[in-house]
Amino acid sequence: MTTDADIARRLLARLRDVMAGTGDTQTRLDKVTHAIADSFRADVCSIYVMRAGEVLELFSTEGLKQTAVHQTRLRVGEGLVGEVAAHGRAVALADAWSHPSFAYRPETGEELFHSFVGVPVVRGSRVIGVLVVQNREERVYSDVEVETLETISMVVAELMATAEVVSRDELIPADGIGLLPLRLEGAGLAPGVGIGTVVLHQPQIRVKKLVAEDPELELERLKTALSALRTQVDAMLAADDASDTDFLDVLHAYRMFAQDNGWRNKMSDAIRTGLTAEAAVVKVHDDTRVRMQQVTDPYLRERLHDLEDLANRLLSHLVGEDGQGGARDLPDDAILICRNLGPTELLDYDRTKLRGLVMEEGSRTMHAVIVAKALGIPVVARIENIFSIVEPWDPVIIDGTHGQVFVRPSEDVRRQFTKSLKVYRRKQAEYAQLRDVPAVSLDGTEVSLMLNAGLMIDLPHLDETGASGIGLYRTELPFMARPSLPDVSSQRALYSKILDQANGRPVVFRTLDVGSDKVLPYWHGTPEDNPAMGWRSIRITLDRPAILREQLRALIQAASGRELRVMFPMVAEVDELLQSKKILKMELEEQAGAGFIPQSLKVGTMLEVPALVWQLKALLPEIDFLSVGSNDLMQFLFACDRGNPRMSERYDVLSPAALSVLKQIIDACNEAGVSCSVCGEMAGRPLEAVTLAALGVKTLSMSASGLGPVKVALRSADLGRVRDYVTQQLQTAPHSLRSRLRNYAVDMGIRLS
Repeated sequence: MTTDADIARRLLARLRDVMAGTGDTQTRLDKVTHAIADSFRADVCSIYVMRAGEVLELFSTEGLKQTAVHQTRLRVGEGLVGEVAAHGRAVALADAWSHPSFAYRPETGEELFHSFVGVPVVRGSRVIGVLVVQNREERVYSDVEVETLETISMVVAELMATAEVVSRDELIPADGIGLLPLRLEGAGLAPGVGIGTVVLHQPQIRVKKLVAEDPELELERLKTALSALRTQVDAMLAADDASDTDFLDVLHAYRMFAQDNGWRNKMSDAIRTGLTAEAAVVKVHDDTRVRMQQVTDPYLRERLHDLEDLANRLLSHLVGEDGQGGARDLPDDAILICRNLGPTELLDYDRTKLRGLVMEEGSRTMHAVIVAKALGIPVVARIENIFSIVEPWDPVIIDGTHGQVFVRPSEDVRRQFTKSLKVYRRKQAEYAQLRDVPAVSLDGTEVSLMLNAGLMIDLPHLDETGASGIGLYRTELPFMARPSLPDVSSQRALYSKILDQANGRPVVFRTLDVGSDKVLPYWHGTPEDNPAMGWRSIRITLDRPAILREQLRALIQAASGRELRVMFPMVAEVDELLQSKKILKMELEEQAGAGFIPQSLKVGTMLEVPALVWQLKALLPEIDFLSVGSNDLMQFLFACDRGNPRMSERYDVLSPAALSVLKQIIDACNEAGVSCSVCGEMAGRPLEAVTLAALGVKTLSMSASGLGPVKVALRSADLGRVRDYVTQQLQTAPHSLRSRLRNYAVDMGIRLS
């Protein structure tokens, strides 16, 4: 029996022969389109090439009218082909004509063809063309077929590049300056779109004098500069809004570095060896950087950016500048470009004029990113060589939601993003109108939509979105942003603020969940080969019960006279839950003696470890609610590291295996009368949310941005009919049910976007 893999291998072999064969570029591309159409049993295969000015030209086709070759052109963003090029993602449709982006070109004769699949042809992070397959009948293309086309597009890209389909001269405008627009892929760390002009962040200060003539004078200069630096940091603390607890935690951690005696002593020792104060700062910083680059701990590595920020600021004071590297005139639409950034360096800039931040490095735990998110500034990171690609005042668009940067975008792309922003705002207005409307399906099933939160800046979203409460409060994030382990009084103050802002709505506090990729800066554990399955979460707090007791004590005190919901994470066996409940009971009895008595108490657990699925009969009588952490559950279920780029998208949460496990959990909870919720990423995506609700989940917890789209989807769905369809599909065995479920949802009028 011939498999999809066999077809793909044979096709690639044919394409290799074409690559190695003779003939001009046009002839070889024509052979490619013929081979693909033949292997895919497709009526059409076409190759579009990106020309100067972001115009896609039909360069070769099998099935469309040959007279359209080199005549049909589409702008990026125009039509389905333009959509593929604009977003750099595949598009597969059973009925292309019904799609709002479909653009009919009569000269091609494509009115005969209904189904469409297009994949980008990418080379060096740039989209250089689009590969398209079409059929007359309404055909649903499988994920395997789309993946095969994406693999083939790599061969097409190589052929186009080596044959120089687009000459180098075409990349240079007539005036000899400038470059083609670029689309760069990175990591979106803070959502949103920014349209503006490039401002380069260049804090490096050149040290001209290295050798000191008078070490004592240099020591005094260092002392004066350090004093000025500390005064400056204290002024930042005094100037910013004290209600933003997490934002201030970042600055407090930063001040801790500035006041570190070890840092000062190392610089003083360097001065005593004969260096100037400036040279001593550079030497100590360079030594520290080399050491910290060897550290595997991601949190500690991110603190390197704080140290670079401090070193540059201290050098500014030493050379007579005011230390305000970013405090300069900015355009009203500044997009800040940098290699990396310290948190106070970002604060130096006029935040009212910042429209976005792009970094060569960076991660979600980086302090500058935390600050940017607090200020509502979109962030895209890990854009390799961005500092050398752009020039000051270049026009640029950044998409922090999808991790894309468009450098020198064409007018078409700019118009497309402007249009997208308008559509986005209209959707936000629609979601705002639904704020106080319950998420009730067409057949009368109500689903409670709650927020995932972890920072104080998340809480205003409760009122903005009309969420029913906080389904997951990640207590570890404030721990991670602080320079030391918070004591009971500081934890109590934080938890009390959260309950105050919830204003009577339920808040589920997940106890400390650290380890794996969430590392505390003041807590140095032993390196592990596989930390995701190592000493983390409940395993740590049960081994260090004093930490758990202090946290539970703070929660009980904060919730005195109010409802308290506590959830224990990463439970792998019922005995771990019983140990945790025993510690909770001890604290409840002790705090009751001090007058702290919650009005009511609900205890739950996360289900993230597959072993717990086979202990539900013993587990469910011990809890009031259960929350499925789909991110970790799927990681462990498929033995697939979601932090590995090669593996993160390999398995789908909408596969029969994953949905069968979820259905087993949901059915057991409903039978036992235990509330079951899902708080992983899948809860905040409309298609997944509708599927979960159809399987019987009554509570979904998600980020604020997901609540509006999920509510719209649920209100347009008949969950009973969806449940019948999903149950039927669970008997099949494809890689994923995603395409089937999406097509079914579209046919049923369920609004997924």
